[in-house]
Amino acid sequence: MANMAVQLLGFFLGLLGFGGTVVATLLPHWRSTAYVGSNIITATEYMKGLWMECVWHSTGIYQCEMYRSLLALPQDLQAARALMVLSCVTSIVASVVSVMGMKCTRFARRSLIKSPLVLSGGVCFFCAGVLCLVTVSWTTNSVIVDFYDPFLPSGMKYEIGLSVYLGYASASLSLAGGGVLCYSSSNADESRSGRHVQRHQPRSPPPAVSNMHPTAPLYKPPEALKGNHAPSFCSVSNSGYRLNNYV
Repeated sequence: MANMAVQLLGFFLGLLGFGGTVVATLLPHWRSTAYVGSNIITATEYMKGLWMECVWHSTGIYQCEMYRSLLALPQDLQAARALMVLSCVTSIVASVVSVMGMKCTRFARRSLIKSPLVLSGGVCFFCAGVLCLVTVSWTTNSVIVDFYDPFLPSGMKYEIGLSVYLGYASASLSLAGGGVLCYSSSNADESRSGRHVQRHQPRSPPPAVSNMHPTAPLYKPPEALKGNHAPSFCSVSNSGYRLNNYV
């Protein structure tokens, strides 16, 4: 029961990480910058994501435009797209495999394949977290380097957006879920091996027959009956009387 609770905890952590990864991939808040003129009404915020770039005006107008050409995008943006999509796909595979391997499901119940399935799901969640973490870390480094570049115009400098922070949180949840699932799989293997050893342990040999049925003690006649036995032939012949004299 405790191992089942640990598996559920790891699965839900990985599932939360997967949901956060999908949201972070779709939202355009990876890079953001704000422009405030002499009047607060002219405030404008620019945001760039993996799939679109958006503009928000202080008047309430929100406009977004999808990237039209894939080949015209920078290489770091293309790599970030590929890594985040791969992280989402890996999380989907991890979710399916983990569900089949958990003890609370009916798939392959009481089978030895349960534990390897949970382990595979944990490894997939861990890999998904690593992919998401690499992407957001790469984006963070790129934003910081461009921000402190003295030769780059101030209008082209961006700051870290909310999607990057959400990516960090999602990667942490996926890593934690994968680690918990792997830990539950190792505990299941240890408990199963312990039961296997106890089941196949040879029984102790039966006790010896001498110990089960001890021999009876030797019979010793009482002291009062020692002198009441009849005299033997030898004793009569030794006393001076012979039977041949009376026949």
